[in-house]
Amino acid sequence: MRYLEITVPKGKRPAVLDILEDEGIDYVVSDETSGRGYAAVVRFPVPTQAVEPLLDRLKRVGIGDEASVVVIDAETVISEQFATLRDQYTHGSQAGARTSRQVLRTKADELTPPFAIYAVMLLISAVVATSGLLADSPAVVIGAMVIAPLLGPALAASVGIVTGDDRLKLTGFSYQVVGVMMVILASIGLAALARLAGLEPGGVDIVVATELQERVAPNLFSLAVALGAGIAGILSLTRGFSEAIVGVMIAAALIPPSAAVGITVAWGMYGAAIGAGVLVIVNVLSINLAALATLWIAGYRPQGLFEVSPTRTPTYTYAAIFGIGLLVLTAPLASVTLLDFHTTELQSAAEDEAETVLAEPAYGDREVDEVEVELDGDYPIQSVDRIVITVTGQDPGPEPGLADRLHEEIRPHSDEPLVVEVQYIVAERRGSSDDADRQLVSDLEQ
Repeated sequence: MRYLEITVPKGKRPAVLDILEDEGIDYVVSDETSGRGYAAVVRFPVPTQAVEPLLDRLKRVGIGDEASVVVIDAETVISEQFATLRDQYTHGSQAGARTSRQVLRTKADELTPPFAIYAVMLLISAVVATSGLLADSPAVVIGAMVIAPLLGPALAASVGIVTGDDRLKLTGFSYQVVGVMMVILASIGLAALARLAGLEPGGVDIVVATELQERVAPNLFSLAVALGAGIAGILSLTRGFSEAIVGVMIAAALIPPSAAVGITVAWGMYGAAIGAGVLVIVNVLSINLAALATLWIAGYRPQGLFEVSPTRTPTYTYAAIFGIGLLVLTAPLASVTLLDFHTTELQSAAEDEAETVLAEPAYGDREVDEVEVELDGDYPIQSVDRIVITVTGQDPGPEPGLADRLHEEIRPHSDEPLVVEVQYIVAERRGSSDDADRQLVSDLEQ
């Protein structure tokens, strides 16, 4: 429920009261004596669903930008006439508890903080996210998502496009672009300092050693997070769902990939940086496209009948830009997805063939310990480098011809040339576990 207070310009009082009477609204009107060109102040409660159509009708009779309209949340309204009006909007043809267009603009604006606060919070989030990725700590990365103030900017642009608010649109786009660049630059600086301090794992690929792997080689499933975040963000504004949780979801699509770009640039892994950068751009486009489509489908339009057509063109234009951009950038994501499917199938086939071969009597007590498909590390589009099969057994030496035999069986499962590498693990043990425990106790007592 909402409680409205509207200042009525001189000459508009009869038209305004006629509309309220026609809507069946229980109102209170008082004379305006400030001498600022207003004739009266009218106050009344209405159901949430009635705010937008009512303000549209009032604007058509001259209650425009020169008037003052205040919309307040109302906890309880005890009135038989209001109950009838609420039933009309709840069960009639105008049912639907969406937020009015006017309130939607205000909420999107309120969720976009002042730039100074926005910049500071994003810098903190960038530092936390970069630290979490380098430390391979999912909990720390989640903490970075919680403090990132991205919900308002991510949705303000779409709200501005659909409702014809150029200021809100410009603010949303500028905050998104500047915010992502700030996170990337801050991550580059922090990662460079970490590398200079000797935190780089010696001889270990930083992508493999941390949480970066899924961000530098994204697949099509990455789109689901961003698209879902855009849709959920708009629903949180229009239907009153939890905005904090949706904000974390949007941050999850933008903060870790942006930090991954900075880390990989600092480590000189420019192919991996391209992969993470593609994911950032894809997620930004997905969030904006999903939010824009959700708003348009929900029926949000600019105020006034004659403003719908002019706004329809820019809405379609932006949707086309977002859609074409996504189609172009999803090509590498599709390649990564196909590679993931191929790698999974190849590993499963290699495991089956290795088990079958080593079950033959010629290989005695040899057993398969592990089968791993290794990629070449050429980010963002990788390819299969080799298949490593780890074999255990009591014989310390390699089995002559085993690699050839395994290669012969596994090769038909791939259209590309394969390299099969066999590694051997030999374990030797002396004495019982009880002996080892007694020896440990004796050492401690001495």
